[in-house]
Amino acid sequence: MRTHLPRLTTSLSRVRNLGILAHVDAGKTTVTERMLYLTGATHKRGEVHDGTTVTDFDAQERDRGITIFAAAVSCVWDDHRINLIDTPGHVDFSDEVERSLRVLDGAIAVFDAVAGVEPQSETVWRQADRHGVPRIAFVNKLDRAGADLDTAVASIRDRLHTVPLVVQLPIGREDEFSGVVDLVRMRALVWAAGADTYAEGPVPEALVDEARRRRRALEEAVAELHPAALDEFCDTSSLGAQTLTAALRDLTRTGDAVVVLCGSAYRNRGTEPLLDAVVSYLPSPLDVPPVRGTADGAEQERAADPEEPFAALVFKVNSTATGRLTYLRVYAGTIGKGDVVLDVAARRTERIGRILRVQADRNTEVDRAVAGDIVAVVGVKEARAGATLCTPSAPLLLEPPTVADPVVSVAVEARRSLDTDRLASALARLVEEDPSLTVRTDTETGQTVLSGMGELHLEVAVEKIRLAQGLEIVVGRPQVAYRETVARGVSGLVYRHVKQDGGAGQFAHVVLDVEPLDAEEPGAGEFAFSSTVTGGRVPQEYVRAVEAGCRDALAEGPLGGHPVTGVRVTLTDGATHSKDSSEMAFRTAGRFALREALRASAMTLLEPVVEVTVTVPDSAVGGVLGDLAARRGRVSGSTARAGTAVLTATVPLAELFGYASRLRSRTQGRGTFTTRPTGYAPAPATVVGTRA
Repeated sequence: MRTHLPRLTTSLSRVRNLGILAHVDAGKTTVTERMLYLTGATHKRGEVHDGTTVTDFDAQERDRGITIFAAAVSCVWDDHRINLIDTPGHVDFSDEVERSLRVLDGAIAVFDAVAGVEPQSETVWRQADRHGVPRIAFVNKLDRAGADLDTAVASIRDRLHTVPLVVQLPIGREDEFSGVVDLVRMRALVWAAGADTYAEGPVPEALVDEARRRRRALEEAVAELHPAALDEFCDTSSLGAQTLTAALRDLTRTGDAVVVLCGSAYRNRGTEPLLDAVVSYLPSPLDVPPVRGTADGAEQERAADPEEPFAALVFKVNSTATGRLTYLRVYAGTIGKGDVVLDVAARRTERIGRILRVQADRNTEVDRAVAGDIVAVVGVKEARAGATLCTPSAPLLLEPPTVADPVVSVAVEARRSLDTDRLASALARLVEEDPSLTVRTDTETGQTVLSGMGELHLEVAVEKIRLAQGLEIVVGRPQVAYRETVARGVSGLVYRHVKQDGGAGQFAHVVLDVEPLDAEEPGAGEFAFSSTVTGGRVPQEYVRAVEAGCRDALAEGPLGGHPVTGVRVTLTDGATHSKDSSEMAFRTAGRFALREALRASAMTLLEPVVEVTVTVPDSAVGGVLGDLAARRGRVSGSTARAGTAVLTATVPLAELFGYASRLRSRTQGRGTFTTRPTGYAPAPATVVGTRA
């Protein structure tokens, strides 16, 4: 049995900044709560079903039983400071995950031992891949009926295309799961019923042969991937525990493999070895490359060193009853209370009032924060998520997290006209806290339109205003974000812009080719522009102005005023005037030329589509399949699992509004579903007619 006394050191090598990633209901929050309890950060085990968790502290999170907002907490294990962010698992809140991953050095990916890799598991895994975040995996809920570690690991290998290195063997199956065999040190860790810690002992005799076989398979897999381990394996035909641990650490930090552990967080089995793995395998701020940014137009690096000039990234903003909290990841330098920092992009200075070590909705004030810390500060009034805060004398602009385009919109208005200004102020604060939300005024109807990542995202946002401000809000029917694209373009479209209104005039002559943009083309995005003009007929600065004008024209398409995507424009010819030509004239010409070309092209309306995974009882499969077909769904897969069927289909997002209620009624409340965005697809003529 091991005990760990919380002691704090300031060495960067003893800091771990990590997140918990998973599909909704895989047990992320329970894993986090057990880690906080075992490290002494809390003195009572929080339970999701009781609404007593530390990280799901928001009223809506406790009512719905899911994580909605990323929550930062801090604890100490084995003399290591662990800064932990519990991230949402629902697809509508994936932007919270994106902002969190931008500031993390490592992550724990949690998987359900019955379901294995689920749709949102894949999504967050790909997000972590994009950010180069090293991960370890924890297969949770091994005490459930139908739980199988090998099946879950196979899904990790097949669906995530990584190399899983399993370092534990379960002791007992399903209800009889009581512990694990540590394959690295060949010992048994067993948790007695109701015990908080494990008892260490020899490997059970019934599992000795299986443990040896799996240890051998682990050594061979590691030797294939790690040169130093291969040398020892060739010399001795085995790997020592020290060599194996070092190799697993290297493979985790390079991303060449993923260490897999297992347990049942709800029963408090497997959490201590998981904490040990965090310390042993995941990187410290010193183990990741120096942060890169731009200064005076040149790329620079800044090391994770308290003596370097201060540089931090804002990844979350939260308005509380006691003031505005700005969450920072400090990449370099040191900051103290009263220091003045520069918001680099906004070119504005801010003063740090207080520095807080955050524990979800509670905090402890500290005197300073150094490189590697994740803290919240009070006193920063204007900085938004994605802003860089630096020492004013040494500015460095860091790359902000990407923000996905909203896909669902609703019209919102205050029920009482007297509350209109209060609603506008509340919406402005909401957008400040969550950059994936946008607010605009519809130019035709004058309505205020709130846009976000999904129906639940908007429902939570509106409810947050209702609870915080006490406002009565009228919400319109959700609308999805359509796009338009070119199905068949035009060639040689000539546009001449001439304007004379006294004094210097405007003259620009352009010839454009417009065609669909091949989505398979390397580097293809929403728009591509090129010029084949020769002989200096259109100077380069005017070519750039034409491109800018074309981008302006993409904001509204001819079918229904939706943004245009997937278009290639080529400037093939043009002419200038010695006095009247200017960048403004060519930008105007580019804008009107492309608008005219799009009206002459064959256009297609695109609608957002999602992959839906529906889990239903076998008896309800027929009705659910019929309902999906009625919603223009295309079923792509079906698997059976312990009396239930898991159906996978691609469905237009617009057809899923209200689907949760319909599914519950068809399955007597036993059916569940999840969604994952897959992009855009051509809409049928009936939809085009209603949206044009």
